[in-house]
Amino acid sequence: MFVLQLVYIIICRWVNPPITITQTVSVITGHGLKRDNISYDEMSPNIKLAVMAAEDQLFPDHDGFDIKAIKKAIKYNEKHPARRRGASTISQQVAKNVFLWQGGGFFRKGLEVYFTFMIEKLWNKKRILQTYLNVAEMGPGIFGVQAAARAYFNKDAKDLSRSEAAMIASCLPNPKKFTVKPLSRYVSRRSALLIRQMNNLEQDPDIRELLK
Repeated sequence: MFVLQLVYIIICRWVNPPITITQTVSVITGHGLKRDNISYDEMSPNIKLAVMAAEDQLFPDHDGFDIKAIKKAIKYNEKHPARRRGASTISQQVAKNVFLWQGGGFFRKGLEVYFTFMIEKLWNKKRILQTYLNVAEMGPGIFGVQAAARAYFNKDAKDLSRSEAAMIASCLPNPKKFTVKPLSRYVSRRSALLIRQMNNLEQDPDIRELLK
């Protein structure tokens, strides 16, 4: 099993995963499966910037884990047990979405740490970001930025504007609840704030390197 999972991690460095557990569950529960894996160059710099601004602003700099964010989340959750806050990086979300399943629990979290460590060592940042943008759920049964761009704006992911990318990135915390179409109040408010964060984050040289 160890050899098989290691081989699969290495294969996924170049080959897109055929299907994920989350996508399988989406089909079984009746939400369907809309997806279209695309290359890094076929993704608009706007959507790359938007998801980093929304989900992981330190993505180019960390080794898979944002320790400061984790400590802040722990303190917040201790004070607000009914409103838990996460601190998952894009790398952790790729580990969960590609190799594992949704939900919590110490066992799954332990596996997530392992897979996050492995993809950070065996992949590069562009591959991690590309995979995230291809497998993340961006609406009920909608997986990946190409499917989202077609469903919401009737265009390809490479043509997404800054505001359109911000709207897609804004739904990521809960894409079934925070809808892009129809436009939910949460996505409308958050995307406006996110555009300002994108403008600031774009000045970082490490971020700019990932937008190429």
